[in-house]
Amino acid sequence: MPIDLTGLDPDDLDALAARVRSWLEEHLPAPWRRAALDGDQDALARVLAGNSTASAWFAELGESGLATPGWPAEHGGLGLAADAAAVVSDELTRLSAGRPGTDFVGLALAGPTIIKWGSEEQKRHFLRPLARGEHRWCRLFSEPGAGSDLASLRTLAERGAGGTWLVNGQKVWSSYSDRADFGLLMARTDPSQPKHRGITYFLLDMHAPGVEVRPLRQLNGHAGFGEVFFTDVAVPDADRLGPEGQGWSVAMSTLMAERSGLSGRPGVGPGQADAIAIRARQTGAWEDPAIRDRIMQAFVAERALQMATVRAFAALGRAEPGAEGSIRKLMHAQLEVTLGLLATEAEPGEAIAWAPPDQDAAAAAEAFLSGKILSIAGGTSEIQRNIIGERVLGLPRDRDPYADRPFEERPHG
Repeated sequence: MPIDLTGLDPDDLDALAARVRSWLEEHLPAPWRRAALDGDQDALARVLAGNSTASAWFAELGESGLATPGWPAEHGGLGLAADAAAVVSDELTRLSAGRPGTDFVGLALAGPTIIKWGSEEQKRHFLRPLARGEHRWCRLFSEPGAGSDLASLRTLAERGAGGTWLVNGQKVWSSYSDRADFGLLMARTDPSQPKHRGITYFLLDMHAPGVEVRPLRQLNGHAGFGEVFFTDVAVPDADRLGPEGQGWSVAMSTLMAERSGLSGRPGVGPGQADAIAIRARQTGAWEDPAIRDRIMQAFVAERALQMATVRAFAALGRAEPGAEGSIRKLMHAQLEVTLGLLATEAEPGEAIAWAPPDQDAAAAAEAFLSGKILSIAGGTSEIQRNIIGERVLGLPRDRDPYADRPFEERPHG
């Protein structure tokens, strides 16, 4: 049952936070709540180890609308503006009660894209299970020869018998693809069109025959993404999202939502710089004035990014994210690199320690090895600079001499 927000002023975010907090006090399982408030990660892990506990909670959270507060009410959301939805997110984060990071693609990317472009049948079929945590999603965009230049993708979808499409090709760097039930797939359906026009967007069943996923291990030891191969994968035309040949426009909705989502949560408070400062005091690194100054600079940059994100969400209201999200995404990526380096200086002993494959790396080592992820994921920092220059500052685009030529006539390699 949806949370009761009757009588709330939509602009009174404090009242909304209090209502959400009260609902969580009543519904979140007591052991989960105690562990989260005490900061006892071991106890919280034990609670979450019971899959039935987590599954039941995510289902209840989805029914309440709190898992998807910005979605329209008819699709299981609460119809809240971006700043109000951020308040809900903050309250869930405070109690570690929100959906895990592995659900980011589904909640932040698939859901909004389906809401904008999907048929009524697609909305009925996909959105409720997504909100309840019953389905996991991945994104199937990048390819070995089409990463930053995504429109150069070569995975091919051809019309087959009975109105189905047969998909052949390869994707790579697909986060959570090894555990996904569905994927957001871009495929070329008309090579005779220029590269941006002959693309169609599909909602792919990851369990369909012909789909093969191979996890890729990262520098930090995790295998959070993989490469995906398609061999004569049959996709019903009913799972095409948006008009045939307009997949690039559909993908822009997904990418804008991602860049906004990767710029950090809209809240101002303790962050990574605070945690590094605490560890620096414990290890004695804080006594070095140069390290102390760099930590403080990172602290200021992190707070500035937090405040910019809060203002951006407040200004966004119910509008869709735009190119300005690339500014925050770029700054967040640069900050992550800085914080990763600072973590090693604050905790040098832990930074050089290497954990066995079955154990998590020390926090400093993890921060350092993962520091470049946001510079690449969701569009590289170089691509974000292009977007900012062209769409925010109005600078001229580089001329593409093949822009109006059929994709099949473009030089490759």
